[in-house]
Amino acid sequence: MVVCKMTLEVRKKKRGKSEKKTKWWKLKNEETCEEFRQKLRQVLGGQDELPDDWETTAEVIRETGRKVLGVSSGKRKEGKDTWWWNEEVQECVQRKRLARRKWDVERTEESRQEYKEAQRRVKREVAKAKQKAYDELYDRLDTKEGEKDLYRLARQRDRDGKDVQQVRVIKDRDGKVLTTQESVQKRWKEYFEELMNEENDRERREEDVDVVEQEIAEIGKDEVRKALKRMKSGKAVGPDDVPVEVWKCLGETAVEFLTSLFNRILESEKMPEEWRRSVLVPIFKNKGDTQNCSNYRGIKLMSHTMKLWERVVEARLRKKVEICEQQYGFMPRKSTTDAIFALRMLMEKYRDGQKELHCVFVDLEKAYDRVPREELWYCMRSSGVAEKYVRLVQDMYERSMTVVRCAVGQTEEFKVEVGLHQGSALSPFLFAMLMDRLTDEVRQESPWTMMFGDDIVICSESREQVEEQLERWRFALERRGMKVSRSKTEYMCLNERDQGRSVRLQGAEVKKVQEFKYLGSTVQCDGECGKEMKRRVQAGWSGWRKVSGVLCDRRVSARLKGKVYKTVVRPALLYGLETVAVRKRQEAEMEVAEMKMLRFSLGVTRLDRIRNEYIRGTAHVV
Repeated sequence: MVVCKMTLEVRKKKRGKSEKKTKWWKLKNEETCEEFRQKLRQVLGGQDELPDDWETTAEVIRETGRKVLGVSSGKRKEGKDTWWWNEEVQECVQRKRLARRKWDVERTEESRQEYKEAQRRVKREVAKAKQKAYDELYDRLDTKEGEKDLYRLARQRDRDGKDVQQVRVIKDRDGKVLTTQESVQKRWKEYFEELMNEENDRERREEDVDVVEQEIAEIGKDEVRKALKRMKSGKAVGPDDVPVEVWKCLGETAVEFLTSLFNRILESEKMPEEWRRSVLVPIFKNKGDTQNCSNYRGIKLMSHTMKLWERVVEARLRKKVEICEQQYGFMPRKSTTDAIFALRMLMEKYRDGQKELHCVFVDLEKAYDRVPREELWYCMRSSGVAEKYVRLVQDMYERSMTVVRCAVGQTEEFKVEVGLHQGSALSPFLFAMLMDRLTDEVRQESPWTMMFGDDIVICSESREQVEEQLERWRFALERRGMKVSRSKTEYMCLNERDQGRSVRLQGAEVKKVQEFKYLGSTVQCDGECGKEMKRRVQAGWSGWRKVSGVLCDRRVSARLKGKVYKTVVRPALLYGLETVAVRKRQEAEMEVAEMKMLRFSLGVTRLDRIRNEYIRGTAHVV
C-alpha cells in the first residue's frame, strides 16, 4: 500500500468581463424622469430641442443617462444575495472586523467577549435588515406600481432554481466538446456566420418587374406617436444604448426630433451607421442537445430607434400591400386560434361525413435566415410597393454587422448578407409579403391552404391531390431559394382506408404521423382531442412550476397569486381550447387540475375541508 500527502490548489474560475450598462430602468420613476429631462436641458444649454444629427444626440443622451441614472458594475449577481444590505449592517460588520483584529493581537478573555458580542450584534442587524427589506418588497408587490416586479421576481426565482443557468461549453461540427473561452466564441461565430451568409440554390430571375416611382409624403408626428406607443418598455437595448424609454420620457421633444430624423432618412435613403450593428443572442429552443448550436435560435438586439423607424415604414407598407387571406401570421384581427379553428372544423366535417382528408404540414429549413434578399426586393416591387420604400428597406440591410453574445463573452464582429433580421419589427411583414408572392400560383382557398409565417398546412380529399400540391409548393419555393425540409415535413390522414401508405416528395417518402402539433395545438388523425386535453394539463402544470417561486410564497397575498395564475398559468392551460368540442369528463379533469394548482398555491389541502368556491373567491379566480 502506498501512502502519500498531496496539496491541491483549486483554480478559481475566471469570469468573463461583462459590459457595464446604464440603469435605464430607473426612468420608469417620474421623479427620476424629470431629473433626466432637467439635466439634458442643462447639457443642451437650456434648450428643449435636441441636436439635429443622430450621433450628437445619441452621445448626449448616453452621457446624461450615465450621470443621472448611474452605471451597473457589469458583474452578474452570483454568490451571496446581499440586496438587503444597508449602512447599519455595514457599520456592524466593520466593528466586528476591528474586534476580531483586537482579539488576534491581545488574546484576552475581555477581547474575546467583545468579539463574540460583535458577532451577535451583526446577526441581529442582518436579521433586522432582511426582515425590513422583505417587508418593503412584499408591500411594494401589493401595490399597482409593484405588480410588474412580481413577474420579474417569479422569473428570477425560476432561474435560480435551475441546475444549469448557463451553457458555457459547446460542441464543434464533429461533436467534440469545446471548453476554452476562445474555442467556444470561435464556434458560435463560425455557426452563425455560415448560417446568415449562405443562400440555398435558386433560379435567377430573367424577367423584369415594373418599378413604381411616385412621390412619398413626409412622415408626420402622429405616425411617430403611434409607433412609439406600440413599442414596449423594458426590452434589451441594442448596441447604441439608447432605449425607447428615453423617447417616452422626453415626450413631445422626442416626437419632434424623431419626426425630423425620420424625414431626413426618408430624403437621403440612408440611416445612421450606428443602427447597422446588432448583438445576436442564442436562445435555446427547449429541445435537443443544449451543447449543439443548431438547437439555438439567434435573436438580434437592435437599435430601439431603428425599430421605431421600421414601425413607421411597416405601417405605411401595410396600407399599400394586401396579403392573401391564407396568411394568418402577424395579420390584423388574425391569430393562431383562427388557423387552428379552421383546421379543426375542416377535420370535423370530414369525420362526420366519413370521408378521407389528407394533410401535409410543410416545414421550411431556416426560413428567416435563408431568405434571398434579391427575391425580397423583387416581391416588394411585384406587390406594387413604391421604389422609394424598396430602397429604404434595402438600406436597412446594407452593411449589416453583428456579434454573438454567449455565456463566455462576445465574439468578433462579422457581416450578415443573407436573410431577414430576427427580432426586427419589420421582418414578419416582409416575410409574409415574400410568401404571398412566391405562392401566388399554388395556393388554394383557406382552409385547404393555410400559412402562419413559415408554418404551412396543405389539405386535400385524396392522397394523389395532396402529393401533387406538395410538389407544386416545393417547386415554387425551392426555385426561389426557400427549402422544404425533408425530415420535418409530415403527413397525416383522417378516415384513412388504404392503411400504411404515405405521400412522396421527389421520390422520398414523407414521414406519416398519427398526430401533429399545429401552432401549439395537437390535432389527431381520428379527429379526437383527448391527447390535446392531456397536453393542456401538462402545459398548465409546466407554467405553474415556472412561477411556483411566487405562488408558493406564503408572504405573497392570495389576490396577487390569483393574478399570476390568471395571467401565466391559465392561458397555457386553456390555449386553443375554444376550437375544441370538450366533453364533460374532460372539462371535469381540467377543473380538477386547476383546483390542485390553486390549493397548492394557497397552502390548502383537501384534509382542511375548505370548499372550492371559497378557494376561488380568496384567489379571485372565477
